Amino acid sequence: MKCVDDFRLRLGGRELVPIVIGGMGVDISTAELALEAARLGGIGHISDAMVPTVSDRRFKTRFVKDKLKQYKYNVTNSDKTDVRFDLGHLAEATRLHVGRTMEAKRGDGMVFINCMEKLTMNAPKETLRVRLASALDAGIEGITLAAGLHLGSFALMEDHPRFRDVQLGIIVSSLRALQLFLKKNARIGRLPDYVVIEGPLAGGHLGFGMDWAKFDLHTIVAEIRAWLKAEQLDIPLIPAGGIFTGGDAVDFLDGGGAAVQVATRFTVAKECGLPEDVQQKYFLASEDDIEVNGISPTGYPMRMLKNSPAIGAGTHPNCESFGYLLDANGRCAYIDAYNREVAAHPAAKKISVPDKTCLCTHMRNFELWTCGHYTYRLKDTSRRNADGSYQLLSAEHIFNDYRFSKGNVIALPAMPEAA
Repeated sequence: MKCVDDFRLRLGGRELVPIVIGGMGVDISTAELALEAARLGGIGHISDAMVPTVSDRRFKTRFVKDKLKQYKYNVTNSDKTDVRFDLGHLAEATRLHVGRTMEAKRGDGMVFINCMEKLTMNAPKETLRVRLASALDAGIEGITLAAGLHLGSFALMEDHPRFRDVQLGIIVSSLRALQLFLKKNARIGRLPDYVVIEGPLAGGHLGFGMDWAKFDLHTIVAEIRAWLKAEQLDIPLIPAGGIFTGGDAVDFLDGGGAAVQVATRFTVAKECGLPEDVQQKYFLASEDDIEVNGISPTGYPMRMLKNSPAIGAGTHPNCESFGYLLDANGRCAYIDAYNREVAAHPAAKKISVPDKTCLCTHMRNFELWTCGHYTYRLKDTSRRNADGSYQLLSAEHIFNDYRFSKGNVIALPAMPEAA
């Protein structure tokens, strides 16, 4: 019986353990988590979601406070057209986060950054260009283009001196999405170095409609693989979403996957950025506690725990501090929903917004508990402490369980000391 360690990912002239830890924002996939993956010979992602906020937390910068100070006059205004990011600050935050991570890197693996197109930031092209260029400047080894089709993202980087050398990949959930990307970028003459194929069981935003349950990752991977073969295109494919055991991973690697991307099991790693009390919520979740809903202002369905405090919260829009989802016209679906509820309940001291959420505020505060479909199985990967809580796991333990386990056997951690 095979294990993941019987396979290797060949990328950028290297041979890697074919395990990629997916990018989870906001700083849920921390530098520490990504660095462990790299130390162990795989690929780890940091995320560029709300990177000024991450920089403020990690490096004691004041980007969020400075932005609020500049636009404080606009807090009560529903028109957010004026609220813009300082591109110099955005570049500095990105360079700090990426640069410090790369300085700390050890081992034979690689560190990539997950870059979300849906963070439109009231200037979609300009802010995305800065984030991409600054990550390249700071020495990132790969960029995974996520949360959108990114039809113009290669063009935003093509003049950078590292454009041909860094590893560039895209996340898709269908053959059609990949075809659109390749057609749009044909003139640049640069194929993606890898394609992450994210299925319907993944965590967070999904690349499907609310009919997500009709789709199957194995089927999508096979369709894309057959099309690439017919087109004589050799692009490594990395399946993602619902790959919970080493045996699951081997199924995809045996079927032609170059590697697998995993994330759910690392949400309960000690190196993960989630607060421990939230990690315990993940351990305690049952299958019925998980839902896919439409509360994200991005328009994408999103998978999360039903008891997330963000669901139904009537938070005042915090665009002057954050504003990462403002479109090119300064609009966000949450602002519209919030204003609708305020108008409908003029005398209420506190309102509820049932259909949308302030994604920026609640992701920043770890109150939107996005998760993969198999989060309810996390309790089967650990041991319970005497107080009823579950042991957090080291990233190394989880990584090596994927790497060396056979079948669907999951290696449990050592018994709690109290036992």
